[in-house]
Amino acid sequence: MPKLEVGTILPTPAEDAAITAVAKSDPNAVPFTDAQWTQVKPLVRRGRPLGSGTKTQITLRLDTDALEEFKTTGDGWQTRINDLFRANA
Repeated sequence: MPKLEVGTILPTPAEDAAITAVAKSDPNAVPFTDAQWTQVKPLVRRGRPLGSGTKTQITLRLDTDALEEFKTTGDGWQTRINDLFRANA
């Protein structure tokens, strides 16, 4: 069982049985079989997205004011720096 937050209240066995009975009586709610549950995957990946595999991570020292200027242009500032290097290569 996953770790629960402090204060989480679990249903009693009687409440759980009542909830299950109501859910099973709903014609629009078909419960998953055990085989279907084994195929369930999370919809959202946690953490950073996977890289494209076409870029190399490096350490680069830039003047603080130049870096701040790029960051003030919003998301995608690293791509814009990359484009600038590419245009001047």
